[in-house]
Amino acid sequence: MAVKIQTKNGTVDVSNDVIATVVGGAATDNYGVVGMASKNQIRDNLNEILRKENYAKGVVVRQQDNGVAIDVYIVVSYGTKISEVSKNVQSKVKYNLESMLGVSANSVNVFVQGVKVLEA
Repeated sequence: MAVKIQTKNGTVDVSNDVIATVVGGAATDNYGVVGMASKNQIRDNLNEILRKENYAKGVVVRQQDNGVAIDVYIVVSYGTKISEVSKNVQSKVKYNLESMLGVSANSVNVFVQGVKVLEA
């Protein structure tokens, strides 16, 4: 499905893959986030961190009446405060969706799929 945005010149359809790419980029921009994780690690047989071209596998977009609901699956770095990293991800995702696409996010749910120790 796609999000439809009505303008004075016509209708703009924004696909879920575009939304997932914007959300993935916003999530991985935050300090403490190592990368995106697959939402179905067993089914997708992906136990590693997703690359930019696979962000859609780590994001679930659900259409609602007046916006979208987003689920983000991330991997955080060891030693960071998970609650603060999650709050930062939520606020950055909401801001980027509003500013880049004009789509309002009703909820942004962050699921931490793992913790990774980074080598110094």
